[in-house]
Amino acid sequence: MQRPPVSLFSNFRGNLFGGLTAAVIALPLALAFGVASGLGAAAGLYGAIILGFFAALFGGTPTQISGPTGPMTVVVAAAVATLGGDIGLVATVVLLAGIFQLVFGFTRVGRFVRFIPYPVISGFMSGIGVIIILLQLNPLLGLPSDAAVLHLLVTLPSLLPQTNFWALLLALAALAIVFFTPARLARVVPSPLIALVVLTPFSALLQLPVETIGTIPAELPALVLPDFKLEHYTVIISLAFTLAVLGTIDTLLTSIVADSITRTKHNPDRELFGQGLGNTLCALVGAVPGAGATMRTVINVKSGGTSNLSGMTHAVVLLLIVLFLAPLASKIPLAVLAGILIKVGVDILDYRFLKVWKESPRSDLMTMLTVFFVTVFVDLITAVGLGIVLASLLIVYRITKETQIVLETAGAGTQQPDLEAKNARIIRINGAFFFGSSTFFERQANNLLDTKTVIIDIMNVPFMDITAIFTLKDLIEKLKTDEVRVIIAAPEAFAGKLMRFNHEKRFENVDFAPSLQSAVALI
Repeated sequence: MQRPPVSLFSNFRGNLFGGLTAAVIALPLALAFGVASGLGAAAGLYGAIILGFFAALFGGTPTQISGPTGPMTVVVAAAVATLGGDIGLVATVVLLAGIFQLVFGFTRVGRFVRFIPYPVISGFMSGIGVIIILLQLNPLLGLPSDAAVLHLLVTLPSLLPQTNFWALLLALAALAIVFFTPARLARVVPSPLIALVVLTPFSALLQLPVETIGTIPAELPALVLPDFKLEHYTVIISLAFTLAVLGTIDTLLTSIVADSITRTKHNPDRELFGQGLGNTLCALVGAVPGAGATMRTVINVKSGGTSNLSGMTHAVVLLLIVLFLAPLASKIPLAVLAGILIKVGVDILDYRFLKVWKESPRSDLMTMLTVFFVTVFVDLITAVGLGIVLASLLIVYRITKETQIVLETAGAGTQQPDLEAKNARIIRINGAFFFGSSTFFERQANNLLDTKTVIIDIMNVPFMDITAIFTLKDLIEKLKTDEVRVIIAAPEAFAGKLMRFNHEKRFENVDFAPSLQSAVALI
């Protein structure tokens, strides 16, 4: 049963506690994602603050907590590397991504996310999880970061002798904390925060020779003016579209999770408006864009959050941390953040599909693996495009497979078996008649040898596209040339549709019948 909408200030105490708890979890992740993006820790924090506040204020999922996420960070890191670290160009990518999401919201694209086949989402998310893990190998070893997976894998063996063993020790300690903290304790204090609170003072007191986050300005961010250079427009637009699509999928899947817990129903169009507005504003201060964050949203709900106030509270708490505790955050070792991010990458992997891969249909498995490998070893932009194409082909294949196009004797099922002697045939189409099934229709039509009358039965066709109509017209023209009479058994709506396409007068000598029985009676 769906619960009624919750007002902004109802359950005030629960929302404050939920937002505070979500902020505690978001802090180490925002820092880590900021560093991993190449824009810096402060950019990650301000991404969580700006997007978290405005997506909560204007979004359509009351309990959603938004901020930088793994998938979005990977694309931003790719943008930083591709555009040579030009903050103006990167800001343009983020700005366009936010505008795309606003357009998605106004055009109600959000409702179609649920139609993306699961293997495509699975391959993409697992690929992103692997990318996050691989890109943290260098920081884990105390080596300079590398934004390209293939380059990292090629150069890593030669860099191993330069390993900073103090950094490796801190990273392994962070991994031990985030993986093995008892669940009872982790529910009270998130394991990433434990890793920061324990290992940062340890590193600072011993003055370990490891690289840290560095200075985080304890002030509001400066305005960043987006820059658009024509020589980069294809890269900028493709990166922006990838960010927008990723953010849309990530957010709305999290919204669905929130619905399942709260037994409410989110507004996908309003949620995309909130996300788009938040990411657009992130671009203007050079912050890391983001999306709805599943783990932070679930923790918010479990901690008492029920309305948009919890998400806004989470953002305000993070802002206060930046303004008053920035000097402490600047001492966090990058190796500790690497350990935290590796846990994030492991959590992103789609274990749900991995558990059933042996039993899954071969087409689904091949789709998942293709998207996975392209995501990891080619680039995210190609993977998004390929995923959309594969999704479309998969749908076409399955619809085509369900469509039956049968060539049979005219008397079959008509209670008039004597029609067989009249040299008549029926082409019966059961299912969608469109570009995917028109090839099979042509193949059956080629078997119409020595036939005087052909009945084309489309009574059980739910829809017909223009490719099928042109295929039908070409067949009729061929049959007329061979002096074969054509009768079409079609519902009145389909008959009228075909006649509207009668520009070449090919349907003039075709008889239409409202049922198969009446079509057979015309012979």
